[in-house]
Formats: sequence, C-alpha cells, structure tokens
Amino acid sequence: MKTKQIPAIIMLVAGFITCVISIFQRLEADRFLKLLLIVLICFYILGGIVKLVIDKNFAPPEEEQPDENADADTATEEQNENEDIDSTKEEAK
Repeated sequence: MKTKQIPAIIMLVAGFITCVISIFQRLEADRFLKLLLIVLICFYILGGIVKLVIDKNFAPPEEEQPDENADADTATEEQNENEDIDSTKEEAK
C-alpha cells in the first residue's frame, strides 16, 4: 500500500482549513502565520503517526521459511500410507 503521501495530505488539509477559518475571523498576518506554522508542523507529525499505524497494520504477511524437518516428516507419512494401502490390497486377495 502506498502511504508515502499521507502525512503531506493530512498537513495540507489542516492548513487549508486553518486558512479558511482565519480568513473568516479576520486574523492579523503575523498571528495567522504563527498559527499556520504550528498547525502544519503538528499535523505533519500526526500524519506520520497515521502512516506508521497503517503500514504496521496493513503490511503483507511475511512468508514462513520451510522447515527442513517438515519435509522428512511428510515423506515418512507418505511411505506409511503407501505401506497401509499395499497391505490392504494383499489382504483383499
């Protein structure tokens, strides 16, 4: 999953909302810029946290390494099954 853009998108949306609210409240330029800077930094950090959570929870599952003993056990089980089938056929005759 592509999550590289998530922090930037969250930050820009928060910045846009801050701009709209500041325009309606008629904030002074210096106060507006300080507020905008704080909002952008905070929401960039929050976006980074969201990205980490998404990456951790939606990561593809790791492939399991095949166990060497499992192959030997499977071969032994198959031989036992073949022997049982052969003995059953001989008993039927």
